[in-house]
Amino acid sequence: MDKLVIHGNTHLNGEVKISGAKNAAVAIIPATLLVDGITTLENVPNISDVKIICEILNTFGAKVNWIDNNTISIDARNLNCTDAPLDMTSKFRASYYLLGSLLGRCHNVQVGLPGGCNLGARPIDQHIKGFESLGARVNVSQGRISASCDKLIGTSIYFDVISVGATINLLLASVLSNGTTILNNVAKEPHIVDVANFLNSVGADIRGAGSDSIKINGVSHLRGNPTYSIVPDQIEAGTFMVAAVASQGNILIKNCIPKHLEPLSAKILEMGGTINDLGDSLRVSCNHRLSSVNIQTLPYPGFPTDLQPQIGVALSVSSGTGIINEGIWESRFLYTDELNKMGAKISSRGTTAVFEGVSKLLGAPVYASDLRAGAALLIAGMIADGTTELYNIHHIDRGYEQIETKFNSLGAKIKRINCD
Repeated sequence: MDKLVIHGNTHLNGEVKISGAKNAAVAIIPATLLVDGITTLENVPNISDVKIICEILNTFGAKVNWIDNNTISIDARNLNCTDAPLDMTSKFRASYYLLGSLLGRCHNVQVGLPGGCNLGARPIDQHIKGFESLGARVNVSQGRISASCDKLIGTSIYFDVISVGATINLLLASVLSNGTTILNNVAKEPHIVDVANFLNSVGADIRGAGSDSIKINGVSHLRGNPTYSIVPDQIEAGTFMVAAVASQGNILIKNCIPKHLEPLSAKILEMGGTINDLGDSLRVSCNHRLSSVNIQTLPYPGFPTDLQPQIGVALSVSSGTGIINEGIWESRFLYTDELNKMGAKISSRGTTAVFEGVSKLLGAPVYASDLRAGAALLIAGMIADGTTELYNIHHIDRGYEQIETKFNSLGAKIKRINCD
């Protein structure tokens, strides 16, 4: 087990290149199982969740080859199994995308109930409802989900709640179905659009991704030999944006899409930070103490829940009192107990947290409860006085590629240490 030792009181300066989006990659890689041929994916983040999903594809008989650190080829022409290993699928949430892809291609699949960050109840009832609407038989028992069908028939599906996972899973299941499927009340996140763009690049007929309704005209097969580049990671970019202003630094954030970051940019400007839009880069800076704001997390294009812990660190050292209302995951505030160990003054109850800004955080031993909490505590360690030891960093490795290397290039003092 590793920990990160962070020497604080750092003003981050320099430039950083953003990796491919985790949330897009862990959906597009299972989507390659639908392709009759070889797929090459570029700008793939080299993170633990991606490595696990690639290992799972190998167990199905697919051939996954890493061409370089961020490029992989996948040959899924000769699948010989549709039963995913329970020990692998239970490690991360996105393993449920194997359901949609293998149900769509093979009409039979068995996957362990997904794991991932503990953010409260994360039901998959909308996934099951959608699969059954297409004609599948779904059974959940003994920690596994099994789905099978004679064939999938296009239909109209209305999601009772906006769900990113269900939207993507039904996209995957529908592309090879008979007829037309219309998904209503869908999620609109950039990585959903990226999944649809990938599928269209290999011959799918998907229209409306990014809007409230998506139309999928089923096709007979998806062609091989495409090369597709994963969209830049908006959450990684947002993490560095918050780190820039929280540390009163100046960072050029390269390989990002500013439009995807508009909800965060608006709040950073409101807090007193400076942002220069350079097309495919953002320069984010601040040379004074930030002002507190109120934030409500919402589905895209609202303020993203995956950036809520990071902005919470900035609020903890801002002038005044700020409030965050969490509209997605009820257990997203576990990180506030760790920040309070560092001298923050945060009170949370249910889905609301109140941040009374303090002048400085102090280094302390802290524990990451999930992926984004880990990123937030890393920022806290960099701006705190003294030394912070951050544990449970396997959470961070699930979603950030070489994060300490990137921050150290900006002037941070972070060291990874094995503490078995």
